[in-house]
Amino acid sequence: MSNAIKVGFVPLSSAARGILVVFCDDSLKVGPASAKALGGGIELVKRAAAAAAFKGKSGGVLDILAPEGVKATRLLVIGAGKATGLKANDFLKFGGVAAGKLGAGAATMTVMAELPSGAMTSEQVVAVASGLRLRAYKFDRYKTKKKDGEEGGSRADISLAVGDVAAAKKAFVAAGHVVDGVVIARDLVNEPPNVLFPEEFARRASQLRKLGVKVEVLDVKAMQKLGMGALLGVGQGSARPSRTVIMRWDGGKKGEAPVSFIGKGVCFDTGGISIKPAGSMEDMKGDMGGAACVVGLMHALAARKAKANVVGAIGLVENMPDGNAQRPGDIVTSMSGQTIEIINTDAEGRLVLADVLWYVAKKVKPKFMVDLATLTGAIVVALGTEHAGMFSNNDELAERLLTAGIETGDKVWRMPLGPEYDKLIDSQFADMKNTGGRHGGSITAAQFLQRFVDGTPWAHLDIAGTAMGAPKTDINQSWASGYGVRLLDRLVADHYERK
Repeated sequence: MSNAIKVGFVPLSSAARGILVVFCDDSLKVGPASAKALGGGIELVKRAAAAAAFKGKSGGVLDILAPEGVKATRLLVIGAGKATGLKANDFLKFGGVAAGKLGAGAATMTVMAELPSGAMTSEQVVAVASGLRLRAYKFDRYKTKKKDGEEGGSRADISLAVGDVAAAKKAFVAAGHVVDGVVIARDLVNEPPNVLFPEEFARRASQLRKLGVKVEVLDVKAMQKLGMGALLGVGQGSARPSRTVIMRWDGGKKGEAPVSFIGKGVCFDTGGISIKPAGSMEDMKGDMGGAACVVGLMHALAARKAKANVVGAIGLVENMPDGNAQRPGDIVTSMSGQTIEIINTDAEGRLVLADVLWYVAKKVKPKFMVDLATLTGAIVVALGTEHAGMFSNNDELAERLLTAGIETGDKVWRMPLGPEYDKLIDSQFADMKNTGGRHGGSITAAQFLQRFVDGTPWAHLDIAGTAMGAPKTDINQSWASGYGVRLLDRLVADHYERK
């Protein structure tokens, strides 16, 4: 993993090492073990808080170097705000805030996992630990020269002082694997496109076999035999051959129908013949954020041995312009047999998903399926970078995703579907066209996808605003966010393991 931070658990009574982190409420009160660790430094905290106008608001930090009367090289007092109503996402943020103060180089930190009312619960401790690791993530493997103080990179040995060490360790096993899944997704999205092309992406996904995941890679001949003309049409202008990868985790009851997650994997998107403007085209290396999420999710589920049957499927292509590239006006035949008129070759992600969705619906026959795709700029205009757009043909599945989004902070917002939008993609030459124009662009894209789910309960998540380039947060300072891994892991856990 590219995350160079080690998190361990020790009793609350343990002596602090290195940087000491304590939590206070909005009255600056700390817990009993934290007060003991501070010793004579409590008065110092009060004076420093008054001087810095620190009020203990949620996520606020009072940073004291070489604190007098405290056995620590540095003291961080993190505000938890009002003691009531705190949620897991607040503790995730607290961990991220603490990690954000580490800086470059090696460091040792002791975090007192305690509120004024007493020791944090195991769930709260796990959230803090996850936040620490998520915030510490960096992608700098291609830097040969680093700034002063960064030569060795960030390395930290962090001890969480907790009320129940055994419970915290046990709870963090699964959560740690989910964090690993997010890190994998971030790494994939951050990789340059000359390194991560369809064949290499498929090779990396195949490494899931080490965890017991069954992986099948479909090459161009296999996809031609299946009739995947929509997906293959996107990649036909690239020197890099396309791939589809099917990943199966059988952790549930034998014979029980799986649930399925499908990811758009356009490893680089020039727009094809309908070429994009040069400005910011380099960001299109991240047009495989949906596929990256699915691979990270499958890692998390397999590593924590999820008690569920899950199939992940990703379509991997490059959308390049050359003499063999598909043209506006071409008509392709999808695996479903439905024909598609190509209006704009830059509306390519839906073509990839069309064949993979149909494959999953017909070959896997899942209880439900969720696809993720950096599909439209229109969704960014509509929702910004705070929510992914969610479209669904099933109210129960939509509600489950909304709940999981609130629980994890990977938020979704439901958008409409309807026949009035669907008719906008009817074509005079084929069964449909691949774009319905500017108005309601994210909606007509979802209507297009719905034509390939064959009635299976389905949700589409347009993650164009959340998978990459979103504003930095307390738990992510990277260009790639790893959006969706925690969301979908929670969906599986809440509804297929905690019955």
